[in-house]
Amino acid sequence: MAGIRGSNTSPEMKVRRLLHRHGFRFRLHQRDLPGRPDVVLARYKVCIFIHGCFWHRHPGCRYATTPRTREEFWQLKLAQNVARDARNRNELLELGWRVIELWECGVRGPESELLWLPEAIRDCNQKHLSWPSAPLYQHPEIAPSADSK
Repeated sequence: MAGIRGSNTSPEMKVRRLLHRHGFRFRLHQRDLPGRPDVVLARYKVCIFIHGCFWHRHPGCRYATTPRTREEFWQLKLAQNVARDARNRNELLELGWRVIELWECGVRGPESELLWLPEAIRDCNQKHLSWPSAPLYQHPEIAPSADSK
């Protein structure tokens, strides 16, 4: 586990490059905010977390598996991660920040699937946004289409 990076991961870098290309300026891993969000856009009062589906237990995602060895240890550890994420999200919301959670399985896909993000940062009136919602998004290369209803 010591080899697992907590910052500057490839999904995080992909999101940062997209934001920079769209003219956003941001801070990284701001220590004075709960949970040290991956990206902080102070001008828009937005915090972005780029979560790994395994470590943060993306509900319904095929990547949120539990190892078969030492199952009790893993269930406890991963449940603590989920609880910590919820606590940090609630603290940020109480402080007046908007929180966007991007899941690794959604960021893995083509960048065109993330083009909604710059507009959501500027104009979204939702306080909390989590993308993608897992039950509709089972495979990283196949986004749900309008015909799939």
